[in-house]
Amino acid sequence: MSALSTAAAQAAAQAADPKVISGTAIAKAIRLEIKAEVVAMAAAGPKVPGLAVILVGSRPDSQSYVRMKKKACAEAGINSYGFDYPVTVTEAELVAKVLELNADPLVHGILVQLPVPPHINENNVIEAIAVEKDVDGLHPRNSAKLVNTGTHAGSEKVNWADLSSVPFHIACTPQGCIELLDRSGVDLQGANAVVIGRSNLVGLPVSLLLMHRNATVTIVHSRSKNTDEIVRRADVIVAAVGRTEMVKGDWIKEGAVVIDVGINSVDDSTKKAGYRLVGDVDYNAAKVNASKITPVPGGVGPMTIAMLLRNTLNSCKRS
Repeated sequence: MSALSTAAAQAAAQAADPKVISGTAIAKAIRLEIKAEVVAMAAAGPKVPGLAVILVGSRPDSQSYVRMKKKACAEAGINSYGFDYPVTVTEAELVAKVLELNADPLVHGILVQLPVPPHINENNVIEAIAVEKDVDGLHPRNSAKLVNTGTHAGSEKVNWADLSSVPFHIACTPQGCIELLDRSGVDLQGANAVVIGRSNLVGLPVSLLLMHRNATVTIVHSRSKNTDEIVRRADVIVAAVGRTEMVKGDWIKEGAVVIDVGINSVDDSTKKAGYRLVGDVDYNAAKVNASKITPVPGGVGPMTIAMLLRNTLNSCKRS
């Protein structure tokens, strides 16, 4: 069986299991929704969403991610513009290109594929992106807006129940986690949610999103004590720590929902590549008690690109 047919068989099996939250299936549905909006937008006028992708160097993983993003754009009818630079490019050259793209009306989203070489300060490059074109949701101003609860008089009210309507860009992976929960019918109101990991990319923003949905949120990290006991009390668990199968089956209380953001490789001589991908959660053991759980691969991963497309579409609609 080819790798493609094997992946298709795995996706079909996941979709058939009521415990499994299939990111592959949900992302596909979202991408079809986006495509329908883009087609309608193009039919109504000349404006079509455009995404600029900047790639530095020749890392195979980065090149692969960029190819997937460009392919997803093409399938959704979004124009993509690629700008590839050698590893020797200077920070000033990258910032100059970003500023040029900021002024380009055909470009509604700008993505700098990370990581960049160590001689480039990635924060300086990201902060040069116009906040309204920061479709990765990594600009400090977009990140800061997540902290605003909107509870004080005169503040902007945000409909956190519909993330596609939020008037700024939310980081793609955290946004995808919430979308998986929503489309799987998980009620977050009053839920005891535990987020494992406190990174700027996933842990902190997903914690804030859960809070905005009125969950009671606990963050555990490398210095937390009795992590297993904290996790056992959780109704919803988001694991985003980057440690292979750290979360054990007996950490999961009966009926809990598990979102596994981790992507780790482990040696496996039965695989053609010599390894297989696993998450931060011991999937088979956790699945026994979990009411719903995301697989790795096929869980959170496909959602990240779907949310990138949605952010790009939203940026175009707001322009």
